[in-house]
Amino acid sequence: MMRVTGGSLRSRRVHAPRGRAVRPTPGRVREALFSILGDQILDARILDLFAGTGALGFEALSRGAAAVTFVEANRQTAASIERAARSFDLAQRTRIIVLPAERAVRTLTGRYDVVFADPPYAMGVPDTVLHGLAAAGLVDERTTIVFEHSGRAAAPELTGFAVTRTERYGDVALSFLRVDGDG
Repeated sequence: MMRVTGGSLRSRRVHAPRGRAVRPTPGRVREALFSILGDQILDARILDLFAGTGALGFEALSRGAAAVTFVEANRQTAASIERAARSFDLAQRTRIIVLPAERAVRTLTGRYDVVFADPPYAMGVPDTVLHGLAAAGLVDERTTIVFEHSGRAAAPELTGFAVTRTERYGDVALSFLRVDGDG
């Protein structure tokens, strides 16, 4: 069980599926992340890849995002996100895609303002997914991509993307990327 840390849904609970299917972003890391993003969230279109509990997307909606597209490959976990969206009365501002991120990219349209990419740490950098987003015009130089990874891992080096900032919070690190217009 997780709680939304700020905004209109502050303290509302987001249920995490049992077992090791998801690794929720700790509350203090979510608070720090949204403090860094600040007003970028207001009226933004958000893409929550490897959504898990959906906590990052719900946190964004709580803080004023216009809409969130959740991508989650596990059907039970995606159903949990859908139930939460209904219980929070946010179904009209959410879209849930039940596919692996690599396949989901091919179904998306429009440009996203912020992308959360929180894959299993063992997966490493989802470079195919990020390059697919850029190739499809779903992200550009104005998009902030937040890649969550192990605090023991270095910031990603990815052709066509620039790391603008990396913050470490114990075992968790957040690297902020932008499409490199020069690359």
